[in-house]
Amino acid sequence: MHSIVIIDQLLNGLLIGAYYLLVALGLSLIFSLSGVVNLTHGAFYAIGAYLAVRLTPHIGFAGSFVAAPAFVALLGIAIERLLSRFHRGDPMLALLATFGLAMVAEQALRAIFGASPLLYAAPAGLQDNIRLGDFVYSEYRLVMLAASVVAVTLTWLLIYRTPFGRVVRAGAQNPEMVGALGISLAPYRMAIAALGVGLAGLAGALLAPVVTIQPAMGDKILTAAFVVVVIGGLGSFRGVVAAALLVGVVRGLAAYALPAAGDVSMYGLLLLALLFRPRGLFGEHLSGEHLAFE
Repeated sequence: MHSIVIIDQLLNGLLIGAYYLLVALGLSLIFSLSGVVNLTHGAFYAIGAYLAVRLTPHIGFAGSFVAAPAFVALLGIAIERLLSRFHRGDPMLALLATFGLAMVAEQALRAIFGASPLLYAAPAGLQDNIRLGDFVYSEYRLVMLAASVVAVTLTWLLIYRTPFGRVVRAGAQNPEMVGALGISLAPYRMAIAALGVGLAGLAGALLAPVVTIQPAMGDKILTAAFVVVVIGGLGSFRGVVAAALLVGVVRGLAAYALPAAGDVSMYGLLLLALLFRPRGLFGEHLSGEHLAFE
């Protein structure tokens, strides 16, 4: 029985890491190409969850699962246009601007949907448990884990196996050279903004049935996403993936050993990373003032 509990906690840890990864990956992608640390990312996660709740009665769970991230992605394009003046500029101005937008988004959610928490159930077909002997696990949680793996895999293929991704990686490393070749990075930045915040919206839609939905729900996951990005290394795809899974699994096991130790373990990993690997597990190489996205 003890080993079954450990396996259950490992799966829960992987699940935690998976939705941390969806949010942190979008944050890292946007920063790599635009140089903007987007503090509105947590708000996009919350918007994805609220949209899933409101759209499900009209287009069903599967429809809302697609439509909510797509709508959030469109918001990401609008925000990218608004923040375009901050690209590769003073990072403090970008932080202040995105912080202000995050506050506006949170208050807008409170005004539109109310301050009371919302509850949202998984579809009836996914509310059962999978049983393998004494091992029992939620079907919906496995679907969440599978959907996260598919989303991250498709993102990796887009960035590393397409002409679009080659331009994005070149633009992250040396935007002036890309411009000298006659390639405008503006549409690529908009596409990456849409992809990044769409991943956050997807995380919100996926987590809606298993968390309490309320206007400030994005604050906590934004903090976790920053922890993951710092541990993994700015500008590193594989670093964010490794850090998200590490944080999720360690947090799951720590919470099993001591329920109050979940957050402590995450910040403990952050402290260790800052002390011994300040550039992160797979931190970016620097070329002049630019990031070499890897």
